[in-house]
Formats: sequence, C-alpha cells, structure tokens
Amino acid sequence: MSDFNRGYARSIPADRADMSVDAGLRSFMLGVYNKVALGLVLSAALAFVTGAFPPVRDLMYQVTPDGRLAGFTILGLIVAFAPLAVMLFGSFALRNPSPASSGALYWTIVSLIGASLGTVVLVYTGASIFQTFLITAAAFGALSLVGYTTKKDLTGFGSFLIMGVFGLVIAGLVNIFLKSPAMAFVINALGVLIFSGLIAYDTQRLKMTYYQLGGDQAAMGVATNYGALSLYINFINLFQFLLQFLGNRR
Repeated sequence: MSDFNRGYARSIPADRADMSVDAGLRSFMLGVYNKVALGLVLSAALAFVTGAFPPVRDLMYQVTPDGRLAGFTILGLIVAFAPLAVMLFGSFALRNPSPASSGALYWTIVSLIGASLGTVVLVYTGASIFQTFLITAAAFGALSLVGYTTKKDLTGFGSFLIMGVFGLVIAGLVNIFLKSPAMAFVINALGVLIFSGLIAYDTQRLKMTYYQLGGDQAAMGVATNYGALSLYINFINLFQFLLQFLGNRR
C-alpha cells in the first residue's frame, strides 16, 4: 500500500533541496502534516469503536468470552481488504485527480484502515498501544525532519525501499503457511527499517514536489492529499511493526 502514487513527482536533483525555506513551502508541508494528524485521530477513534464497542465489534470480529480476538466475520474481512481495493481503484479511476476527489480518496482509505485497526485494540493492552504510538510519533517526526533537511538525493534509496515493501508482502504471505517465529521476527525488523526509510524519502519527495509544481494551487491540493496518504500509511505500518516488538498482548 505504501507505494501508492509515489510517482506523482519526478525526481529532482538533490541540489534543489538546498533552498531557503519560504512561507509557501511551510504552508504546503503543514497542510500535509495536519491531514496526517487528523487522519490518525480519526483512525484511533474508529479503532476504538470497532475494537471496544460490542455492537460494532461483534459485527466485524469473532471474540472469545474474555474479549480477545478469535477471528474475523465476513464484514471484518471486507473492511480489512477494502483499503487495498480502494487504492487500486483510485489509481485507475483518478487519472486526472482534483483536490476534492483526491481528498475523498484519502479520507475513505483512512476511515477503512482505522476501522480495521480494531484488531490492535483486541490483541494488545491499551497501555502498550499508547506507549508504542508515542514512540512511533517521535520516530516519525525525527525521520521526517531528516528527509526534509538532508541534501542527499534519496530517490535511489526510496526505489530500493519500495522494492523492499513488495518483498515484505511476499514474505508475509509465505509465512502465513510456514508459521515460522524466526521468519516473523525478520519480517518485523525489516518492516521497521523499510518504513522508517520511506518516511524520510517521502518527506523529501513532497518537498521537491512543491518546487516542481511552481505555485499551481490545484495541483498542490492534490499533492497534499497524496502526500498525506503516503506518510499516513508509512506511520501506520511503522506503528504496527513496532507493536510486534513493544506491544503487550492481552
């Protein structure tokens, strides 16, 4: 999911990154971060509703008498796979996206992912979820700052990481059948590294996108939505991989 619309902006030489920060760039990046933050708030609210509010929870999940996750209902499976379906649909249907259509796509995907995160509420303790979220937020801020300030062109690095995402997906599917704890540990460790790198890469890509668009407000509105989606997905994936290491199960 994390490679969605990464090709929105073409590569720009790294020396373009060494420009003085102006009010337009600050406004553009702030718009992206605000959307990511609001998306995370909405996701947290929906995860709580689907994971802790029994009438909704029972529609999506099969739960043991002591409140732990035992499986998915048909609706739960649909919600879990719906974000990927919406992304694929959006990549084909929105050939010339507008700020409104790309914004609708962003909030639809955020809502679906948030609803599917009820599994996190059912599997892990509230304290460990909160602690891991804070760690993820701190790491996200630091990594995004690196991507924003570095003078090194991360394009090649980002392409390598995107290939790594495909490798993670394949390895995860294989391990569904192998059920190897050692392989699961390696997948989680690589997931943390890959999505940490993608946060820095996508931040630099967004900065370069701003300069490339040259003040086109409609195009920047679209870029804000797609940029927020990339960073949001990176954040959620990093959070989930860190939770595998830091989370305490119920």
